Amino acid sequence: MRGFRLFVALILAVFAAPAAMAGQDQVQPDVTVSGVIAGKDAQTYREIPFNVPAGVERITVALSYDKSNKTVIDLGVWDPRQFRGWSGGSYDKVTIAASDATPGYLPGPIPAGRWHVQFGVPNARPNSSAAYKVKVYFDRGTATRASAAIANPPLNDRPGWYRGDLHMHDANSDGSCKSQLGRKVPCPLFRTVEAASASGLDFIAVTDHNTVAHFDDLRELQPWFDKMLLIPGVEVTTFRGHTNIFGPSRFVDFRVGTPGVPNLPALQNSIAAAGAIMSINHPASPSGEICMGCGWLWTDTDWSQVTAVEAVNGTHVEGAYAGLGFWYARLNEGKRLTGIGGSDTHDPDGPSRIGRPTTVVYADSLSVPGITAGIKRGNVFIDTEGTRDRLLEMAVVSGGRRAVMGERLRPDATLSMELRLAAVRGAAVEVIANGKALAGLGSTIDSDDARMKVSLDRAQACGWISANVRGKAGLLLIGNPVYIDCR
Repeated sequence: MRGFRLFVALILAVFAAPAAMAGQDQVQPDVTVSGVIAGKDAQTYREIPFNVPAGVERITVALSYDKSNKTVIDLGVWDPRQFRGWSGGSYDKVTIAASDATPGYLPGPIPAGRWHVQFGVPNARPNSSAAYKVKVYFDRGTATRASAAIANPPLNDRPGWYRGDLHMHDANSDGSCKSQLGRKVPCPLFRTVEAASASGLDFIAVTDHNTVAHFDDLRELQPWFDKMLLIPGVEVTTFRGHTNIFGPSRFVDFRVGTPGVPNLPALQNSIAAAGAIMSINHPASPSGEICMGCGWLWTDTDWSQVTAVEAVNGTHVEGAYAGLGFWYARLNEGKRLTGIGGSDTHDPDGPSRIGRPTTVVYADSLSVPGITAGIKRGNVFIDTEGTRDRLLEMAVVSGGRRAVMGERLRPDATLSMELRLAAVRGAAVEVIANGKALAGLGSTIDSDDARMKVSLDRAQACGWISANVRGKAGLLLIGNPVYIDCR
């Protein structure tokens, strides 16, 4: 199936933001060819040539024509050397890139040279005349016209809390599941997506190791799974750490230490150039023969190019292998990083359930740019058990100013933390300041839709503060910080 390259250099713009949708008809094509199909063209083929310059990474072809006289034009594309696909009359826009293509078309490199659109004309009435127009768009360098031309509306254009899982694998890397006969086999992507859909999630990121092979499948599946956003991702696996990248526009070379990727900064620059955001995976896990590079060991990390940390991986919520302490330590160093979670599922039927934990993001829309922007902003919490209804909203108010999770606040002498908590009756609030729970400030939640206020003085809050919810068995909800600037 086939992921979209998005306008902000994200590849699955299957659901680009409303602004992109509003402007897509105004995207200027790189090539426009106009002509006429006449009655004499019935049951013939016609080539519409166009030149592709060097450096193009995606091509989108759009066809419009006059159908009033029952003229029919089928559509296909050839590159300078070979057939790239045929859609007949099924699509009026098709796209081709190295990582993905419209169903019926072949992804692969985009060679420079003479391409052509192939018309087939199964019907044109005698003496008829039908005007047509072919527009061709390129993604080249910083110009992403081909992506903008295929940008579709968000699945949901309303702002709100959206629940998702940001880490999983399938047959395109090391995912497996039982076949119809009960044998362990590489698990096809559709099984993973079906399981995620059944769990009631709003979005998932499929993050196979070091490959973009699944992007093509994601494009094919997304129109059918039209209630759940499919985000293209990659788990970039190096010998000294794993990182998920969300929404890359192209393959990112993971081979740190080779001439093309001499060091980690070069890898990070490549991730940024691909339009992706970067999240450090299971950073506190041990690294060795069982899982080489699972812990984050890179001492030259440019944290300004890191968006998030996987604070919870699967069921590792607290303890030696949990990422929570690693994340808190980076926050204490002054890094502004969003804490997220991911199931790291490798078998949709296995014990590591998709959606546990769930990352809950307040986003402007259910779209790739909407979710990634929401993660960047940091108004995010982690539901460690992957429920469908638990809620943690937090704001800090001081001197008439208000900041929600992920924002910065310059305080007066006193501050008030305002909380809204749902579906956690009987659990207790923990107020966290610079990674430590503040004694005496937590309280038991006495309803399924609770609102609380907690007062703090300036000295307690300087740096960053957050709120967690703890049940009898451990942490249920983990909040992101509000940054308190006392300078």
